[in-house]
Order: sequence, then C-alpha cells, then structure tokens
Amino acid sequence: MSALRKDLLKSKLPPMPPPGVGGMKRPPIRKRDYTPLYWDKYFDKEEDVKVDEKNIFRVYTSGNEGPVVFLLHGGGHSALSWAVFSSIITREMVCRCAAVDLRGHGDSQTADETDLSAETMSTDVGNIIQAMYGDDPPPIILMGHSMGGAIAVHTAHRNLVPSLIGLVVIDVVEGTALEALSSMQSFLRSRPKSFKSLEVAIEWAVRAGQIRNVESARVSMVGQVKRADTSETASSELEHLHEQQLTNNVVNSDAILEEEEEEDGESNQDIKKQKSNNGAQFTKPESNGPSAPQYTWRIDLTKTDKFWKGWFQGLSNLFLECNVPKMLLLAGVDRLDKDLTIGQMQGKFWMQVLPQCGHAVHEDSPDKVADAIASFMDRNKFAAYKEGFNRTWPCC
Repeated sequence: MSALRKDLLKSKLPPMPPPGVGGMKRPPIRKRDYTPLYWDKYFDKEEDVKVDEKNIFRVYTSGNEGPVVFLLHGGGHSALSWAVFSSIITREMVCRCAAVDLRGHGDSQTADETDLSAETMSTDVGNIIQAMYGDDPPPIILMGHSMGGAIAVHTAHRNLVPSLIGLVVIDVVEGTALEALSSMQSFLRSRPKSFKSLEVAIEWAVRAGQIRNVESARVSMVGQVKRADTSETASSELEHLHEQQLTNNVVNSDAILEEEEEEDGESNQDIKKQKSNNGAQFTKPESNGPSAPQYTWRIDLTKTDKFWKGWFQGLSNLFLECNVPKMLLLAGVDRLDKDLTIGQMQGKFWMQVLPQCGHAVHEDSPDKVADAIASFMDRNKFAAYKEGFNRTWPCC
C-alpha cells in the first residue's frame, strides 16, 4: 500500500486517545442525591389536629382557597407521600390539599395504634374533618392510595363527610387486592428490618422500586421510619434538626452583621463567602461508625394482617354505590375486576391508567397524577385552572 493511500485512510479514522495508562477515561458518573427533604418545600404548614384527649393526628396543608383534596396514604406510608403531588396540584388548580397521617402512621398519636379496622379509620377521617372545619366544611374530594383508597371508599359510603363532592382511588381494586393478600406477609418480611441512616433507607426505596421517583422518595421515606433506640419518628427528628439550623442561622446572621460593622477592612467577597457557608442545609446526623443511628419501620405491618380483608372485601360495590363523581387511577388495566369492568363500561366512574408507574402511582409520577386530577376537577366543575396555566389533556 502506498504511503499516500495510508495517509488518506489515516485521516478518516477518529483521533487517537492521549497517551497515558488506560487511554481515554470515562466521564465521572454523577451520584444520586439521597439526602432527606423537609416538608416545608411542598406544604404550607403542618398542624396536630386534636380529635379528643387521646387521639391527635398530624395534618399537612397547602393552598388557601377552593375545594379541599383530602389525602389518605397507603399502608406503611405517611402523609408525606403526597408532598410532591400536593405542591403541583395547588400550582395548577384553585384548590387546597390536606394530607393526614392515619392511625398508627407518621406523627399521629392515638390511644390504640393497633386498631386499623376500616370502621375505626374511616371514623377517624370523619372526626379529623369535623375538628378541622367544624359544622360548615368546604367542598371535599376524598383521595386515597391503596389502603387509604379503601378507607376513602368506606368513609364516603358511610356518609361521614357531609360536604363530599368527589372520590378518587389510586391503584386499589377488590379482586386483585384480595388475591395479593396471600403473598403480602412474605413481601413484608423480605424488606430490610433496619437502615443505617435515612440516606440508606431512601436509596433502598428507590433501588427496590418501592418509589421510582427520587425526589418523592427523599421526602416520603422520612415518614415511614423511626429511630430504633428512641422510637422518635424520622420526620420529628428532621424537624428538630431544621429548627436547630434556623436558630443557628439567626445567630450567625447577627454575628455577621456585627463583624461587618466592626471590621471595615474585611472585603465584601469574604463576607459573602461567610454568609454562604452559614446558609448551608441542615446538619445530618452522623451515619458512620458503630454509634450510627439505626432506623426501623414506623409501623410493623405484619401485625395488622387481621384487618387487611376488611379493607378490601366488597370494595368494588361500595365504590360504585358512592353517589358522587368518582375516578379510579391505576398502574395497569389488568388490575380491574369484573364489577369494576362492568361499571367502567357503564360510565359509572372515570378511569385513568398510568402504565409507566409502580404501585405508588402518585409518587412515581406526581405530575401526571396532578394533571389527571386537575382534569377530573375541571370536568366536574369542582375547581378552575389557575390563570396562565397551560392545560394538558391526559388520555384514558
């Protein structure tokens, strides 16, 4: 081969890697951030609603006008599982959100945390709404996921919410739920018993597919675990750290102001740098070494199995009999049972399928769920889109 031909072929080849051991290096892989997020990024306020002397329920709220979307979480989860969804829907629609930690979950404190019967928990929901809004409650849309969806149906069927205007159930169907109960104990026992840190718990939730959205997991898992040594919930622990940081920021800000007044020779750049360091996120507890805090599940769901059947048995007919506009959100159309299939064909409820999601539909795709709920509220004239918001039309 001539030297000219070799030069022509060589010019068409990609450039050679720079000299060095190993040749070209791969770009560094960006590590996911599993730091826990505080609730105030998503809700406007938290409050402890006192139903009676022995029963106090933690409720997170957002929005200040329009109907209330009253949110009930699934078994083992907490009100924080609705955090990302709530922040989106209240930006889209003229509405309010109220997410409650149900009995035995999150930061709610009840006289009997072991009674998770459908009757007791649906009564709780009615009592909480009465305690929050009195005898003249605003229009309320009950919305629940899994166990919370079943409780929402029982609450609506028992007419415990006088101002109920709508009902939304996420990924719970009587037939498939009852079939899954036989394998539920083995699933629960397959989960880790404890976690070395909150970051580890969040990472497990994402990697195991329990919550597929990292942001949702960072705020939601805080409500699902507690300290093994003190039984303090992780959400309460995070709140103490947050308050401590706010106090430190105030003290540090005062100190910086004094330094600015006293040290005229200090450069503005140094002062800005100092302020930036003082405004860092809350300090996380140490997670290395034998004295690291150990976290375990807030509620032992394996001990609640005697209530499972009562949540779901007869649920399809109860749902269809509720005399308000209804919506069923599913992760797959295969979850429909016979009664709901017939009811859906008869137009008794509106159905939306989000096949790219896992069981925690509202956490995996909070934006798509918010769009679906916004369309449901707009279609039934429950609430209006906020001015300037671009509407989307999800497919059924």
